[in-house]
Amino acid sequence: MVLSTQVDGYLAKASWIRRMFEAGIELKKQYGDENVYDFSLGNPDLAPPQAVAQGLRDLAEEAGQPFAFGYMPNAGYPVVREQLAGVVSAEQETPVGPGQIVVTCGAAGGINALFRAVLEPKDEVLCPAPYFVEYGFYAENHQGRLRSVPSKPLTFALDLKALAGAITDRTRCVLINSPNNPTGRIYSAEELTELAEILRKASARTGRPIFLVSDEPYRFLAYDGATVPAIFPLYENSVVVSSFSKNLALAGERVGYVAVNPAMADGDRLVAGVILANRILGFVNAPAVGQKLLVKALGHEVDASVYARRREAMAEVLREAGFQFSLPQGAFYFFPRIPKGGDDSAFVAELMQEQILAVPGSGFGYPGYFRLAFCVDEAVIRGSAPGFARAFARAVG
Repeated sequence: MVLSTQVDGYLAKASWIRRMFEAGIELKKQYGDENVYDFSLGNPDLAPPQAVAQGLRDLAEEAGQPFAFGYMPNAGYPVVREQLAGVVSAEQETPVGPGQIVVTCGAAGGINALFRAVLEPKDEVLCPAPYFVEYGFYAENHQGRLRSVPSKPLTFALDLKALAGAITDRTRCVLINSPNNPTGRIYSAEELTELAEILRKASARTGRPIFLVSDEPYRFLAYDGATVPAIFPLYENSVVVSSFSKNLALAGERVGYVAVNPAMADGDRLVAGVILANRILGFVNAPAVGQKLLVKALGHEVDASVYARRREAMAEVLREAGFQFSLPQGAFYFFPRIPKGGDDSAFVAELMQEQILAVPGSGFGYPGYFRLAFCVDEAVIRGSAPGFARAFARAVG
């Protein structure tokens, strides 16, 4: 065998998102780009803010200097940690110092470094479903296990009773993503307050802290005046992980961070553990170019009003076709229900007959739904309307 048994198994259940993205490449070759409506991948299509372009020009001037992109502290450049501390302090309504920040290779690198630092073999990570499928791989990377707890149908509110009942002596982390991929749900302050109390009691019962980990790359993208609640004031054993893939349209640059709640007992040791994990996992540190761009670009972001207009267009298309869905409160995804409770993979195949690319809900641990990423031009959204209507009509008979 060429591959390890574990990696061979991963390939068998590889991300539906990537499979559909690759299927889209073939469809575009066959029908032409303009005739394929690709909602498969959450790849931001907006240009980065001008501050990023100016930052690159400045870095070009710097590039001729010794050590311009040389080794740095494994936690990231001190100036970057200092500036990020200011951002996190504002978002979390809590004074956070640079010593609570570790700059990582995107949010994915941050979650992996955190899990490497805290998981023992057979520890469990609880996560509300639907969820980003790679969370399961991240836990398994470090001998842990992801256990999902279904959220409430259609609204995707947290099922707090079910989450509480799923906690065991092996539970080490509860991982949430708000605004959520794939539903666009923002968990309310009331939900998070109740969740915090559940975790506080469970931590006392099990004799070790259960960490609440909030994955927040979509925090900037909330609609209709909605706000994303801060978790630091609610729960002392909380950690925020985020990146700049979406708000600065730097998905390929792989820069993110882990922020540890300053109220956490032994929080300094957790920070030290994440820094060590950053190094021994082979990341060493986040890319130098990306970190230096952050210094120039923090405080800027893409024009979120473009996504708001696209959300309205996508809602109109789905509503007119007859789909049931919850209007996303944030992020750039819809997660509609399959007509008549049908099979999600089969329905996504039906959509492909209309040159529409979506991802089945089973790819997010929540069958019976499908995901649409509306980070595409509005013309693509509106052009897909006849195809959605035909697919829906066939599904309902």
